[in-house]
Amino acid sequence: MKNFLRHAIEKKRQYLIEQLIALGAYQEDDKQLFTLTLTELETEYAYFSKISQEKEASGRE
Repeated sequence: MKNFLRHAIEKKRQYLIEQLIALGAYQEDDKQLFTLTLTELETEYAYFSKISQEKEASGRE
């Protein structure tokens, strides 16, 4: 069970890292990104995805 939870957390971290890179919030070689906790990554993702959505919405008007 312990390894399952650890694996799930690492998978979520990797997904968020990939999404932040795709949003242009970080570069692939940014070492700081890989030191963030899951909670920090979730916070960063929420922030940058909101900004991205706002940019898209303002570009369409």
